[in-house]
Amino acid sequence: MQSQLTCEQVSALLSFYVEDKLSKKLSQYVKEHLESCPECMQKYMKMQNMLNKFIDIQTQEINNPYTTKQYEDFKSNLSAYIDNELDDFQNIKIKKIAISNPLARQDLENIYTFKKLLHNSFEKTKSECKYDYSKNIIAQLQYENSDEKQIDSFYKIVMGFFAMITFIVAGIITMLYF
Repeated sequence: MQSQLTCEQVSALLSFYVEDKLSKKLSQYVKEHLESCPECMQKYMKMQNMLNKFIDIQTQEINNPYTTKQYEDFKSNLSAYIDNELDDFQNIKIKKIAISNPLARQDLENIYTFKKLLHNSFEKTKSECKYDYSKNIIAQLQYENSDEKQIDSFYKIVMGFFAMITFIVAGIITMLYF
């Protein structure tokens, strides 16, 4: 694989890079591209700032009369509620808390807004990008790290050897019969 990535490839890998979910080699390629491309660096900085703000909001302690044990239970089950992973009883419990607690209601609205924003961003990027480079790049890296290259070379040599033997045998047969 080349050490130079295109802007489209970096854009496809940027979220994985921010979350530090790329291999060291691929991460280095993205880093090199970001250092040389101001447009991609700007995208990276925006994404990093958005993630930092989101983390800050989550970690802030809110001194509010609505922060109760019930609200803490709500927060601990909110992700599962959004992903429809709770049973009916727990779903009703979360809905009751969201109705009665303004802070919980605001959290729920914020999560849905954030989820919608992420979905819209994904759809926009998906429609702009005609080809998914991240899967291709990861497949190439896995191929480079596997023994398939050696196996392929072995098969090429064996096939060449058999082709050569076949031509020799065919030549001998033609000389004997003609």
